[in-house]
Amino acid sequence: MLETLALLWETLTSGLPILLLHFFITLALLVLGIVIYALITPFRERELIKQSNAAAGLTLGGAWIALAIPLAATLATSGVWLDIVLWGSVAVLMQLLTFGVFTLLFRDLRTAIESGNVAAAALLVGVQVAVALLNAGAMVG
Repeated sequence: MLETLALLWETLTSGLPILLLHFFITLALLVLGIVIYALITPFRERELIKQSNAAAGLTLGGAWIALAIPLAATLATSGVWLDIVLWGSVAVLMQLLTFGVFTLLFRDLRTAIESGNVAAAALLVGVQVAVALLNAGAMVG
């Protein structure tokens, strides 16, 4: 019994620092992705959310999820922190490009979101999550 506990303790103390490092690197990539997303959107979600604009809340919440999905896949399949930084950055870039292409195809997105058009926000989130799932699948290989 004591040997088992000692082995578990050794595993925890050797693995926990690596787990935390990988988690916080991935979390930093997620936050960085959201900051960049907020900078490139043609509307200000935080201000719109303060005004109870559901479409803005949906798009920002969807962006968090869409960025997290491929980052989670990268975190799950990468063994070293540098790999997480590299492929996590690629994942974030792919998701930001998805948003950029969407805004080029749907020119009235700003007006739609600012006016609270939840249907437009749902479409954007759907596209972002669909690409995120494909992105995650590609990351897993």
